[in-house]
Amino acid sequence: MITSISNDKIKFMEKLRKSASFRRENGLYIVEGMRMVKEIPKGRINSIYYTERAFERYREKFEVLLDMYKDICEEVSESCMNKMCDTETPQGIIASVKMKHYSLEDIIRDKKAEEKGEKVPKPFILVLERLQDPGNLGTIIRSAEATGVTGIVVSGDSADIYNPKVIRSTMGAIFRVKIYISDEIIHDIAAIKKNGIKVYAMHLDGAEFYNKDFTAPSAFLIGNEGNGLSPEAGREADDMIRIPMMGKVESLNAAISASVVSYEVLRQRIKK
Repeated sequence: MITSISNDKIKFMEKLRKSASFRRENGLYIVEGMRMVKEIPKGRINSIYYTERAFERYREKFEVLLDMYKDICEEVSESCMNKMCDTETPQGIIASVKMKHYSLEDIIRDKKAEEKGEKVPKPFILVLERLQDPGNLGTIIRSAEATGVTGIVVSGDSADIYNPKVIRSTMGAIFRVKIYISDEIIHDIAAIKKNGIKVYAMHLDGAEFYNKDFTAPSAFLIGNEGNGLSPEAGREADDMIRIPMMGKVESLNAAISASVVSYEVLRQRIKK
């Protein structure tokens, strides 16, 4: 049992929690809570730490975890758990998880499924430029899974997708949605278009999105919470769309906009 907050393992986990660059260097991020830990895909867990209190509370679930991951599970004191966790009231279990990396090609097409002769849905891509709020980003990833988004492209200057707040907001979707981090977002939008995918930009001067047909391969550009899309990204769009609004509201936040449009795409594709 680890009882000292100065222990190297505890300090390592704390640094994973605090530093995006440290996460990237090690290819790891943290996941808190029994529900989220249970959803981590096999082969992706690097380490698990838990407290006696959590073990007593989730005894049956822990027995399964310990049977599967006994070599990488370790008990810690409450003070050590508090040091590692991002939440104010930790549930008493935390894991470090291996990142899964995707390429732009993975987002554009599911090559493995195609080679197996499996039915592949038409591309439905979200392109997120300069999103700064971790909660917004996590919510978009969560709603993306719910609406059948086939992949997400996130600009490199957005919030880190492995930020603990993002991870919590995804409610496990982070393990299942394909996400590509783009260092050249304009170039990658152009590459998406070259693959026969129509690109739409959310814009106040656009046409009401209910009047558009999204059953064909489609990608949607979602911009920064405060400033929207950059002019460069906007110019890459094939068409401009907007969400109709009543009252004096001029805009919705990025997560709501992405979710509303995503559900319209889902509605159209289910209907068809």
